[in-house]
Amino acid sequence: MKLANKSALVTGASRGLGKAIAMELARQGAEVYINYSSSEQQALDVLSQIREQGGTAFLAQGDLTSEQGIKKAAAERTYDILVNNATGPQPELSLEEATWKDYEDQLVFFVKAPLLLLKEVLPGMKQKRNGSVINIGSEVIALGNSHFSSYVTAKSAMLGMTRSWASELGEYGIRVNLVNPGFIPVERHRDVGAKDIAAYHSGVPLNRMGTPEELARTVAFLASDDSAYITGQTITVNGGNTFGI
Repeated sequence: MKLANKSALVTGASRGLGKAIAMELARQGAEVYINYSSSEQQALDVLSQIREQGGTAFLAQGDLTSEQGIKKAAAERTYDILVNNATGPQPELSLEEATWKDYEDQLVFFVKAPLLLLKEVLPGMKQKRNGSVINIGSEVIALGNSHFSSYVTAKSAMLGMTRSWASELGEYGIRVNLVNPGFIPVERHRDVGAKDIAAYHSGVPLNRMGTPEELARTVAFLASDDSAYITGQTITVNGGNTFGI
């Protein structure tokens, strides 16, 4: 129960990696606020699972593509932990097909929403002189996948953002770190074939796929006081598929 008496807002927590993160933080004792946009029933299912396991959780509905939705999600609560995980559609487009709007759509999720959410929770964290912000990036920052430039660009922006925030907020005891998952199949990947999954993990030194729970445990570590002297860093959870940034 390393996160007892801590409150956490996890964005995009109704499914996938966000769900696993919310459940792990709750298992570690945090009071978890499950952010979702429109998947209410899925969010309720996560809520029920956390409570069934003895955890404490609440819903925090809010569409993070709008400033009003961001304020609603944060709801003027005081948070100790902010996990910026929410994502939207990730189209694969050639440079000829991609438009500036495609880039903007990704930047809204990975730069604008995290920034505005931070501004909502920052007063409380500064008052406590303590807090942990964990941005969920991607291994694509290192891979630079082709036909994926809008997504790769926006995720790459999270790296600089994390480092700058860490430099500015360190004096207040607020830590900011980036976690880059590899390809970890979740609900959004239900149409990915077994052959494609096998091709991916054949190049991974650990020779297997990662699990959402493994990523979640890394996030919980960065949220806890076990990582009290770690800020501005990047931890990549992908079995060694990439080395460094």
